[in-house]
Amino acid sequence: MRLKGKIALVTGAAQGIGQAIAACLAGNGADVVVADLDEDRTRDTVELIRLKGQRALPVRVNVAEWDAVKCMINQVLKEWGRIDLLVNNAGITKDGLLIRMKEEEWNAVLQVNLTGTFYCMKAVVPSMSKQRYGRIVNIASIVGAIGNVGQANYAASKAAVIGLTKTVAREYAGRMITVNAVAPGFIDTAMTQHLPQDVRGSLLEQIPCKRLGQPDDVAEAVCFLASDAASYITGHVLHVNGGMLMA
Repeated sequence: MRLKGKIALVTGAAQGIGQAIAACLAGNGADVVVADLDEDRTRDTVELIRLKGQRALPVRVNVAEWDAVKCMINQVLKEWGRIDLLVNNAGITKDGLLIRMKEEEWNAVLQVNLTGTFYCMKAVVPSMSKQRYGRIVNIASIVGAIGNVGQANYAASKAAVIGLTKTVAREYAGRMITVNAVAPGFIDTAMTQHLPQDVRGSLLEQIPCKRLGQPDDVAEAVCFLASDAASYITGHVLHVNGGMLMA
């Protein structure tokens, strides 16, 4: 129970990696705010958290809207009094080759993946600074480090999240707030399950571990960085990719 007594907020927590992160944090003793745009899907995550004996607070939020993010943070602080851990997991994809990518597809992905991360950190840092304690973990991606055909917008957003992570880590280390990123490789989620078999086979050939990652692989890395075991780690990017990128 290395997170016992902590209050965690996870965005994009209704399914996939976000759901696994929320469940892992709860399994380690944290109470969890389940933040997502899809209210209906948050119910499964809330149930998982409660089955682990922890409190869950579902909150509907669009991280791409500053007012919505401020409202969410204020609601959590009012109801639970503090936020110790923030995991910025919410993200979208709108894939396409550069020459065919529409401006609105570029803007939408940057707004959610990058600006949403900026908004959530900006909104939570004042309370963390006041309590002189905080753990922030941003979910980046392997494609932010190596690029990927058809994902100019997504790769750009995740590379920028890495730079943002390192900058905020430098700014707030003196306030006892650590800011790190986890960069997953190709994870077995709904997104990769829809890939054609030949594409999945090609991916596996590039991964030394010869398997796609599981959401729990990412969740365990997040839980470590969120814990006091990682109190001397900040500005770090933890790659979870089965050896596909050895940085």
